[in-house]
Amino acid sequence: MPDTTIRSNTEVVLIGAGIMSATLGLILKELQPDIKIEIFERLDIAAAESSDAWNNAGTGHSAFCELNYTPEKEDGSIDPKKAISIAESFEVSRQFWAYLVEQNKVPSPENFIKSIPHMSFVWGKENVAFLKTRFEALQPNQLFKEMLFTTDFSQMQQWMPLVMEGRDRSEEMAATHMRMGTDVNFGELTRSIFNYLGTLDGVKIHYHHEVDKLKQRDGKTWRIKVTDLATGQKRKVYTKFVFIGAGGGSLPLLEKADVPEGDGYGGFPVSGQWLKCTNPEVIKKHAAKVYGKASVGSPPMSVPHIDSRMINGEEQLLFGPFAGFSTRFLKNGSYSDLPLSITTDNIWPMISAGIKNIPLTKYLIDQVRQSMEDRMDALREYVPNAKSEDWVIERAGQRVQVIKKDEKEGGILEFGTEVITTADGSLAVLLGASPGASTAVSIMVDLVERCFKEQAASPEWRAKFKEMIPSYGQTLNDKPELSNEIRKHTSTVLKLKD
Repeated sequence: MPDTTIRSNTEVVLIGAGIMSATLGLILKELQPDIKIEIFERLDIAAAESSDAWNNAGTGHSAFCELNYTPEKEDGSIDPKKAISIAESFEVSRQFWAYLVEQNKVPSPENFIKSIPHMSFVWGKENVAFLKTRFEALQPNQLFKEMLFTTDFSQMQQWMPLVMEGRDRSEEMAATHMRMGTDVNFGELTRSIFNYLGTLDGVKIHYHHEVDKLKQRDGKTWRIKVTDLATGQKRKVYTKFVFIGAGGGSLPLLEKADVPEGDGYGGFPVSGQWLKCTNPEVIKKHAAKVYGKASVGSPPMSVPHIDSRMINGEEQLLFGPFAGFSTRFLKNGSYSDLPLSITTDNIWPMISAGIKNIPLTKYLIDQVRQSMEDRMDALREYVPNAKSEDWVIERAGQRVQVIKKDEKEGGILEFGTEVITTADGSLAVLLGASPGASTAVSIMVDLVERCFKEQAASPEWRAKFKEMIPSYGQTLNDKPELSNEIRKHTSTVLKLKD
């Protein structure tokens, strides 16, 4: 039979049509307009997995209210470094999005970002002390200077009336407030970027195509084997650079790439659910992102929050997330994803990490066993007057937490975002979860600097980086004037409250 395989050559292949691939593809086209890019996505639309608003992405993580980014040390002090780093990265994202709006590369910013206060809320003597210590560690920093702290019941009523309804005034409570928080719909943003990319010369986007194999050849180029899931048509694509940004699907593709940098990596899938409010009157009472403190012994991913969002043009109110266990790596994945990911290279790190994280396993089992009323009880800690008839279960996305080899401990479970790059810079793979989407621009700029070293160091590319991200090469937390100038500009362009 004749070989009907379609063959093509390109300079860049992006696997997965999420916010990471969208961001990287657009950055590369801005830096080098004639670059040739092919994008492959197994589903029929962009941003249908982790980047979709219903599938976890949507908060706009800026470390204003997420307490897991400022863990308490044994001596009771708070190290603000991680929170400051995430806040810096979010400012980079805002600058890049403002550039896209100014250049008419994405539609009106109201489609994907809006202003909404970010708050932290706790109760109990120890938690109140923790929140005050956190406030004292963060507020002196330029990026957090607008943060307010209160233990006053009336003030908290003004900030979050729904949360305070039905509470006992004598209870010890505290809250922090950041007015300049945002809600970001990364699904809308991602699809807008891909719509623009699809109009550019040299960019080909293939939906409903699955990458079967990838192999680096002797000449250091990569051969990617792809199947059109609608027709069965086979493709072979030859490229100099591959980025795997396929969410939970990245780990299996990293294993198929068979590079030494991928040895020992495993993944632990965690499913999720929300409680979604269906009562418009209740939804109208709350306009904030209010984050609480995770229960003792629970993992960072379990931080509860009562969250106002704009999804598909409608105001939504969510509470959660509630975690669960599934062997799928993607919401639209297969139950065989986890067992097929286990290899001789990662089995010991995975077993070792599993032994050290038995409390996580217990937590997930307890979450799976929860009834609707159990979930409502958890919600009533934040919304005391919540009625069961006003809330329904909404399925969230899949997260795959990174497990990697560790010489001392055998294997460790990571709760952040990790980028793996090969020594020659020809392959980059993104693994992990939060705060991923919100810090996508910083992550992709760093990736470009690592994988396109010579070009990134050139005056032309550095000038373009500076045009897209005015603070490029600088930090804002230690530069009040520059920080104020940039925040004012991005707020104006993105139509946010300054």
